Amino acid sequence: MSQKLQPTVYPETRFYWDGAKAGKLMLQRCTPCDRAYFPPRPFCPECGSRDVTVVQASGRATLHSYVINHMPAPGYEPPFTVAAVTLEEGPRMMTNIVDCPADPAALTLDMPLEVTFETRGDMAVPVFRPAKGGAA
Repeated sequence: MSQKLQPTVYPETRFYWDGAKAGKLMLQRCTPCDRAYFPPRPFCPECGSRDVTVVQASGRATLHSYVINHMPAPGYEPPFTVAAVTLEEGPRMMTNIVDCPADPAALTLDMPLEVTFETRGDMAVPVFRPAKGGAA
């Protein structure tokens, strides 16, 4: 099996990838409107303010939507789950679901999830798994 691709790090996303490497899911939060957002960018997508801070997310999420991919992809053995998850803080992000069968019987919308990190070379990528104890 081929190796999974590593993300490209840009100056405005470095905090996110450094956090992931340290086992932390990092988000940005707008100071004026108090909105957390993802993906990283230098301004709030809600109000346009550049007065933003970096905060550590709880790592808890729920499954919003998913697709089970049956096609080969670099580093992935089909079938695997590609998902949109809703973070406890509000933003949605695309990710993979791990430690769970790629089967509709195992994937329930709104199921509680928790972040874990997958090592890719010298980087780490946030992925999600079913929450231990069933509560997000």
